[in-house]
Amino acid sequence: MRRAVTTANQGADYVFIGYASAIILFGLLILSSAGVAVGLDRFSDAYFFIKRQVLFGLIPGAVLFLILSKIDFRLWRKISLPIFVFAGILLTMVFVPGIGSDNNTFARSWIVVGNFSFQPIEGAKLALIIYLSAVLASLGKGVREVHGFVSVLMISVIPLVLIALQPDTGGMFIMGALIVLMLYFARAKLTHLGIVCLLGILAFVLMIFSTPYRADRFMTFLHPELDPTGQGYQINQAFLAIGTGGWFGLGLGHSRQKFQYLPEVHADSIFAVAAEELGFIVVCLCIILYVLFIYRGFAIAEKTSDEFGKLLVFGIMSWIGIQTFMNIGAMVGLLPLTGVPLPFMSHGGTALMVGMAALGIVVNVSKN
Repeated sequence: MRRAVTTANQGADYVFIGYASAIILFGLLILSSAGVAVGLDRFSDAYFFIKRQVLFGLIPGAVLFLILSKIDFRLWRKISLPIFVFAGILLTMVFVPGIGSDNNTFARSWIVVGNFSFQPIEGAKLALIIYLSAVLASLGKGVREVHGFVSVLMISVIPLVLIALQPDTGGMFIMGALIVLMLYFARAKLTHLGIVCLLGILAFVLMIFSTPYRADRFMTFLHPELDPTGQGYQINQAFLAIGTGGWFGLGLGHSRQKFQYLPEVHADSIFAVAAEELGFIVVCLCIILYVLFIYRGFAIAEKTSDEFGKLLVFGIMSWIGIQTFMNIGAMVGLLPLTGVPLPFMSHGGTALMVGMAALGIVVNVSKN
């Protein structure tokens, strides 16, 4: 018996770690170039954004990655409810005057304490995945029954409503897609999932056309050429950046659009800057790297015998995959702009830190 337990504990999946490391390093390289002009203009420091990314994202993220890769993933099942409740409290705090902030955006999605700010939605995504994994693993085949299915939805809708109130359309879509995918991985009935998807689509349509700025963004997505200096400005400048890059790019550091032409070059639009500087071939290789990374994560989940661990890894890799597709899809005109950052590449200390922590959990599952 002792020998069986010992052989079940394998080494970490170093191929998965290699893919993740390559994406993070590539992201730091692009950010060091993309954020130069904005850093100089806003903070008189060309390397302001890369410094923040390293200090508040990479370093704490690496520490969390190492710690969580060594903690048995089954612990998170035991404390999944406190984690979920704590994430809900943080999501609620964005509405508290003097603490919550919109950070000059449409959504009130930031918590600011002195000079320190972070987005609780990033931690809420991971908390939702952990809690849903625990609930679905406990339900087992019960998720195929109407009562079990509805109970999961009622739990999941809490953070979804809080994010909708901010309002953060992109974050809400990611959360909604995560809930549906995790129910699918837990083998819920397709008829139940179909009804939920239909209701979700109707809700998004109502949200889009009930708010002027969302309706404008959607119309811009359909016809970006109609308002090139207004609502369509960002997407048209992104198209220009990607098109200018051609096959081989203008060279690292030689983007023209990052000099106050393309908005959010260090955040949502970083993929367009990468395409302009490094060209079509390199960004295609970058997309392939993301695909291999996500596929490897799914392979880890498939090999996991523990139902909680399986759902946990499926959820984390789905989250990264959804967000990657949404960001790149928006930059090339396949999806509307929603302000969703590119995982492990866009500037955002909270996102990078939480993302690396999530990868530490995946690595721990791969050991067992």
